[in-house]
This record gives sequence, structure tokens and C-alpha cells, in this order.
Amino acid sequence: MIRKLTIGIDASRTITGQRTGTEAYATFLLQALIPLATVQNHRIRLYFNQPPPENLFPQSPHVEHIGIPSPRLWTHVRLAAELHRHPPDVFFTPAHVIPFSYFGPSVATVHDLGYHYFPEAHPRRQLAYLRWSTRHNGRRARCVVADSQATKADLIQLDGIPADKIDVIYPGVDPALQPVTNEEVITAVLHKHHITPPYLLYLSTLQPRKNLVRLIQAYAASGLPHQLVLAGKPGWLSQPILEVISNQSSVISEQIVVTGFVDEVDKAALLSGATAVLYPSLYEGFGFPVLEAQACGTAVLTATTSSLPEVAGDTALLVDPLDTAAITQGIQRLVQDEAYRQELVQRGFENVRRFSWEETAVQLLQTLEKAYLKVS
Repeated sequence: MIRKLTIGIDASRTITGQRTGTEAYATFLLQALIPLATVQNHRIRLYFNQPPPENLFPQSPHVEHIGIPSPRLWTHVRLAAELHRHPPDVFFTPAHVIPFSYFGPSVATVHDLGYHYFPEAHPRRQLAYLRWSTRHNGRRARCVVADSQATKADLIQLDGIPADKIDVIYPGVDPALQPVTNEEVITAVLHKHHITPPYLLYLSTLQPRKNLVRLIQAYAASGLPHQLVLAGKPGWLSQPILEVISNQSSVISEQIVVTGFVDEVDKAALLSGATAVLYPSLYEGFGFPVLEAQACGTAVLTATTSSLPEVAGDTALLVDPLDTAAITQGIQRLVQDEAYRQELVQRGFENVRRFSWEETAVQLLQTLEKAYLKVS
């Protein structure tokens, strides 16, 4: 039986202001991992670059919060120094990079390799850092966690990471995301974001790889009375997407609502009130928006690419994301075929049950223990 471990975790991504996929992954995973690990008497050290909110994570004598304030070079200087002074038995980074000078047992999650496929969608410096950090994590870590089989295949084919070094561990779904049946709650959220039902919803960052230009064109060709709601914070190169909206006819452009970032408290109502969620992304390492919509009882249109068929299976309407006409036809079918839409809703509820943060934590703890025992 393995001895009780001290597990060091980079928790810096859990306290960012506007939480997106990787920040949500880090937060929900640690909330599930900490009680699981501590009940087995493992010790947890959480490293932060600023003070965390109270009660963000379960309290326990086995959990130590270590604040390392530093505006710059936090990972490779300040965090690295702390790891050298007080080395854990194994170090885990859920959404970041292993410090360059740290050679102890470590595990890193790699969420996707989208930059390989869409290098133009990133600023030059960010692209260089993504290339280096992903390759560095893959080579330095004793074990690598991939969110999907699709991401594992990318790590093997694009970065040459050995297959036996990679564990596929599916993320879970935010347990707070459930169908909202109170119409007053939904109405209040829609009013807040200037949305008039019925509407079709896209809920993610606005960036090129999300295929929003084709989505807008497909919506414009659908002839439906629904609003198209694009909800999410603007990402790199979002301006051309907004220009496509302004170049539509006034009838179409006035029916497209761009909300900006949506707070977590509004997501369930926004998802529940939509006729369908549209997510024809060109590439995803996992695809949280598919499961978030399904958890709220909303049918989903998504793409036949990367991890999306793996996550959705036959519980969503899959279309070729490069075929605008196919996207249009998919939108029309979801709106006009109520029986099919309700069938997808029921399949979606079943699909969501496959994904649990508790199970993610169980598998991750096994990987952390394996990394500790593994000879590098």
C-alpha cells in the first residue's frame, strides 16, 4: 500500500476573475479531490498567487494554503523556489505549466492542442508559449492527464508523447447546472442581458476556432424568428466576428445579441431558456458547453470534429462544421422537429451522468500515486 503523500497543487487558476473552461476545471476538480485525498490521510498543499476566497475549498487539517504573491514570473521563479524549499512528494498542475527548474515527480493536465491547428488564432508570443509549455509539460511530467482520447491522440501524434505516459481522465460537469423551471428567474436573466425569447444560444469565448462566422451565416440563412445569442467574453481576434454581424442585413443583425461575459449565476437560466444550444466548434479538447447545455435540459448542435463526437456521441445533433448549409439545416431541424429535440434532451440527461467530478478525482488520485512511484 502506498504511503501517505504530500501533494502540491498549483491552484492559481482557481481564483481568476472571469472563469472559463480551464479555470472551471481546476476549481471543480480540486473541490472533489481534496476531500477524497484527505480522507485517505494524504496532505494537500495549495499554491496561490493571491489570497483565495474563503470556503473556496474544503477545510481540513490536512490542507495547507500557501500564498506566494508576485506580479511577475510567479511560476518559474516564486513557485519554483517554494517547491525547492519544501518539495512535495508529487506536484500537480491542473491548468498551467510545471516550473522549468522543477524535476520532482509531477503530473500535468493538457487540455487541448488547438494552437497546432489554428496558430493564427493566437498572438505570436502566446503561441510560442503554448507550444513550449505543452511540450515541456509532456516531457517533464511523469504522467500527463488528457481530457479526452482525441487530446491523447494529438499529444502522441503532434508532440511525440509516449502513449503509456498519458492517462485519459474525463472532466465532470458543474453540479449547479440543472434545469431552471421558474419562469420568473429565466425572465429576469433574459431581461438583464437584453434577450427576447425564443432564442438560440452560443455560450463560450468569442474566438475564431469556435466557428462563429459560419454559425452567423448559417443562422442568417435559416429564416427562423429566433434571436441568436452569442454569450461569452471576447477572445483574441473577436473583432472580425463582430464585423460579420454588422455586415448582415439590419433584419438579421438586430436579431443577434452579443452579451459579453456571463456570470456563473446566470448560466443555468440562460441555458434552460434557450430553444437549442449551438456549438459547431472547429476544435475542442473536451467541449464543456455541450454537457452544460445537456445538464440544463437543452438540445445541442455541435461538430463532428476533435473530441466533440467523443463527448456527445448520439446525444447531440452533429454537423460538419465546415459546411454552412449543414449547420443551417441542423438549426432548422432542432427548432422545427420538436419530437427530435425532446429526444435529444432526454439523451442529454443520460449522457451527463457519464461525467462526474468525483470520478475524475478518483482517477486523478490514482495517477498522482502512480507518478510518485514511477521512476522517471
